[in-house]
Amino acid sequence: MSTLILTLITGLGLGALYFLAASGLSLIYGLMHVLNFAHGAFLSLAALVGWQVAQAMGATSWWSFIVSILVGAAVGAVFATLTELFLIRPLYERHIEQVLVTVGLALASIALFEGIWGADAVNITGPGWLSQTTNVLGASIPNKFWVLILVAVLVLIALVVFLRKTRYGMIIRAGVENRAMVTALGIDVRKAFTLVFAIGGAAAGIGGVLAMHYSTYVSAHLGQTLLIFAFIVTVVGGLGSLAGAAIASVIVAVLQQFANFYLGGTGDFIVVILLAVVLLVRPRGLMGRKS
Repeated sequence: MSTLILTLITGLGLGALYFLAASGLSLIYGLMHVLNFAHGAFLSLAALVGWQVAQAMGATSWWSFIVSILVGAAVGAVFATLTELFLIRPLYERHIEQVLVTVGLALASIALFEGIWGADAVNITGPGWLSQTTNVLGASIPNKFWVLILVAVLVLIALVVFLRKTRYGMIIRAGVENRAMVTALGIDVRKAFTLVFAIGGAAAGIGGVLAMHYSTYVSAHLGQTLLIFAFIVTVVGGLGSLAGAAIASVIVAVLQQFANFYLGGTGDFIVVILLAVVLLVRPRGLMGRKS
């Protein structure tokens, strides 16, 4: 029973991490129809800068942990904003060029990060409480999983409230549906679209810092590794569906954890099989809209 509980809760925590990585990706595609292959670079840069900030403040303090998350969100938002302004904005509705540019940015970013921080992974330490455990029905759950779940829920709520309840959220949704009409009303839709990228980058930045603590290491390739599962989650949930990304994150991560525990470490293989089944049976994903 304790093994079952452990597998389930760690799966939920891993799903929370996948959601943080995939939410910005899904948001940007859902509202802007841009597949951003440089999203992993947002995660990596946020993790690397967040790690340096935490080191400077004392890596084992809670204060440095919280500040590193905030810094990671800011770094991700700024990187995403610059990407949209200088690379994506001239290429809207030109999807092949978008893919080529973002793939090129991802490769160039990895090379740049390796030049600055080195190619080898660096083991990191965080607040002592993160490495401790909490007992749940006989299962000892590492506390970092509770932090992941809490942050993912807060980010999901914040994104939904922003899109549904704020003026800019309504402008963004209206601009996606009918850009010409919104522009005719005197509203600069481009600023709203840039804001979407900034929010997606901020979510990625938070995910990058927490991924560093989940993996207990940081490297220039951290974001690209996580990006693979972020794309799987985005496709399984339905391209552009934030709710679909949340549901798919849990399904993918829990299935992966159970397969790793009970089927001899075949979690990644099972996830790929799930992706293939979804693409064959329901190509638009669990909650994707019909084109």
